[in-house]
Amino acid sequence: MKRRAFLAATAATAAATMSGCTREMIEGKKGPAVSRRKKVTLKIATSWPAHFPIMGTGVEWFAQEVKKLSGGTLIVKVYPKNILVPALAVFDAASGGQIDGFHSGPYYWKGKNPAFALFSGLPLGMNATELVCWMEYGGGYMLWRELYARYNLYPFMGGNTGVQMGGWFRKPIKSLADLKGLKMRIPGLGGEVMARLGVNPILLPAGEIYTALERGTIDATEWVGPALDISMGFYKVAPYYYTGWHEPGSVLELTFNKARFDRLCEEHKAIIATTAKAMNTRMYHEFMDQNARALKQLQQKGIHVRHFPQTVTEAAKKAVAEVVAEQSKQSADFKRVYASMAEYYKLIRPWDDLSEGHYLQIR
Repeated sequence: MKRRAFLAATAATAAATMSGCTREMIEGKKGPAVSRRKKVTLKIATSWPAHFPIMGTGVEWFAQEVKKLSGGTLIVKVYPKNILVPALAVFDAASGGQIDGFHSGPYYWKGKNPAFALFSGLPLGMNATELVCWMEYGGGYMLWRELYARYNLYPFMGGNTGVQMGGWFRKPIKSLADLKGLKMRIPGLGGEVMARLGVNPILLPAGEIYTALERGTIDATEWVGPALDISMGFYKVAPYYYTGWHEPGSVLELTFNKARFDRLCEEHKAIIATTAKAMNTRMYHEFMDQNARALKQLQQKGIHVRHFPQTVTEAAKKAVAEVVAEQSKQSADFKRVYASMAEYYKLIRPWDDLSEGHYLQIR
């Protein structure tokens, strides 16, 4: 019996060592035994420049919290874009194991699977709070992780921008005709909708947008909202700023190489999951706060926010339906994910309209 217990303890210790969370008790000469655990380091690449406001600094906060909560046994090293891999190469790099994970946006990978764009949200669809509810309680997370597992990836929500602005334009948009032929930096499903309105959507990483807009390579760009837009300086070259509908609550992602994540001990997995959830909430609230402050600054610079003409928004609603129908025919994954979103939207919208929506109208 003693031999069995010894073998079981030895096996448990070996398993813990492999997972990176083993505790080694060391007798101090003058004090009690202390706990020392094997350190694990994860390399995380982002799609943002170094110390990029809110999104970049949010991941840096995540790394600091993980280190504190793990007692220094789990170290997350954050690498901004182009240090380890280019901004839009993080998905493939994590999938192939060149890096341990990344922070970016799911809609960037719609070329790999059109359903991936839905995990960022849908134009004129659910807002940030509704999307989190769908992920947590409506099956969104299950679908996202199932589809990403095909690429050896394991995602977490990694922040939310809230409702994004419609973008900066060099010329005013007074009618649907004014969109025809415009070259606009806009990713994801929002880009596909704008394409049906006559826009030529272009995908550019953050560092290239201002120069393209200044030189006239593009005529317009959406980015996020006042907090990040003001720091990019778009108002200097494109003074017409429009409210948005294309990204009503964009989900950002903190995604890990699945094989690497699976090898972590349960303690480290739990720390990552808990801290990612905290970062998701924290980043959304920071966007809300900083957007409010930056909007005031833009108004002081003489920027007047505009709304798209009703003809544009009505055309956009029809275009969203067309894009969804087309993508659902072409991709069984898209059809299944959209069906899940639509079903949950029917559930949550009546309550959201009755509570938050009504309150916002009357306050």
